[in-house]
Amino acid sequence: MRPHKSTIKTTKASYKDNYAEMEKLVQELQQHLEKSKSQGTEASIARARKRGKFLARERIALLLDKDSSFLELMPLAGMTHQSGFGPGGTTVAGIGYVNNRLCLVNANLGTRKGGAVDYATSLKILRLGEMALENKLPTINLVESGGANLPDQDRVFNNYGASFREMSRRSKLGIPTISVVFGNATAGGAYVPGMSDYTIMQKDAAKVFLAGPPLVKMATNEIANDEELGGANMHSRISGVADFLAEDEQDAISIARDVVKTLKPATPHATPTTPVVSPRYSADELLGIVPANLKRAVDVREILIRIVDNSEFTEFKTNYGITMVCCWTKINGYPVAVIANNGVIFAEAAQKATQFIQLANKSNTPLLFVHNTTGFMVGKRYEQNGMINSGAQLIHAVSGSTVPHISLLIGNSYGAGNYAMCGRSFQPRFLFSFPNVQSGVMGAEQLSGVMEIVKRQSAASLNKKVNEKELKKVKDAMYQDAKQKASVWHATSELWDDGVIDPRDTRKYLSMSLATVYNDRIEGSDAFGVFRM
Repeated sequence: MRPHKSTIKTTKASYKDNYAEMEKLVQELQQHLEKSKSQGTEASIARARKRGKFLARERIALLLDKDSSFLELMPLAGMTHQSGFGPGGTTVAGIGYVNNRLCLVNANLGTRKGGAVDYATSLKILRLGEMALENKLPTINLVESGGANLPDQDRVFNNYGASFREMSRRSKLGIPTISVVFGNATAGGAYVPGMSDYTIMQKDAAKVFLAGPPLVKMATNEIANDEELGGANMHSRISGVADFLAEDEQDAISIARDVVKTLKPATPHATPTTPVVSPRYSADELLGIVPANLKRAVDVREILIRIVDNSEFTEFKTNYGITMVCCWTKINGYPVAVIANNGVIFAEAAQKATQFIQLANKSNTPLLFVHNTTGFMVGKRYEQNGMINSGAQLIHAVSGSTVPHISLLIGNSYGAGNYAMCGRSFQPRFLFSFPNVQSGVMGAEQLSGVMEIVKRQSAASLNKKVNEKELKKVKDAMYQDAKQKASVWHATSELWDDGVIDPRDTRKYLSMSLATVYNDRIEGSDAFGVFRM
């Protein structure tokens, strides 16, 4: 590999203008993230403090190894849901080190709506389960939740059930779940500690029961108090639901850290052995390079050399299929094969990427897909030359590939181009977006324009006159709706990604993602679907 030289002139007006535009988008991101860090109302937080409780983020900090990295996931889930509990739902979750072991940590926000699970939170929990399974990560639940949010019960019910099924499946595969109960874990929420491999309960605070005293009285006419039904002392001494009885919150967290020590050791596929050399160019320059206006072209190599080790990579077929850059490189010492868009995907670009995916599978190397494309090239000439066949080859290769995939959206990501670049529906291990990203079936202009053409053709076939005023109204409404739904804020709210990130933090996010996927054996595939020629 050799270092690549940047041609970016940071003194140019176009660079400075773009930097200013991207900085505004990053500021908007920071505002959203700040809202997501709210842990409840002042009153609810004050009540928790009065009871000597830590807040969710404080519990995570106590659990993690001191000064270690923590990769927070889906912090803006549900942010546009009108009936939800706010960005991020009622959990704080991510991947971090506990006694030098990578773990997935999920902490209920007991001070936000009592930790009740709204729809977005239920989706987030399912996604966290996928991550734990795919990457063989132990899960540590820091529990304080009233269970499903009843007004949301019709949308939460099946997701909640699926999360318990997945806990059981992970347990069967030897991927443990540790639950630490600090307060309520009631109704369906009782099955979180109940389904866990290890359960720790805090003395005189944890309450784990399927039905509280009022419901028991209504159902059976039996009178019982909280401790008799589900107190930590009872579960420790009588029911056996608790495996460990903690004196207080710090003791509970200390026990969880000790349990992690007893787990079967991870079997990393590889660990970086050589000193890591940082990129030769400043990550801050990414704000001047990543296009705020997605109609502007950018050489994706300029982005890569501000992310990868020593700004060096080995490019594959440099002069062929030039709208796709394929290369081998390292990020924080971890080998990775990169497929990055440099615009529209032509047939030869798709063919190059297809071959490159096969090579990555032969060498058991994870793939990083960097999205900035409006999709596959269209038009008579390209259709006649078999654009569909070439695109299908690439989609087959992505679908059949068994090395870990990580996706990074840095601009446009539309239509089948999104699929071919391992968008959300193709289940990458991790997917992160920049705050300028737009994605969907097609752009808002194209979508509303297609609708107009179809309407006019329909009117002509029926020999009817077009109502221009009405058509414009419908077209404008469709444009605005499509634009809103293509925005990164809509996408992250719906969990189309695992987080929107500041471009300057890209290396940090990718480093942690690669550390996670390298935490287990990597084995490529020799089997793919039929490559149409």
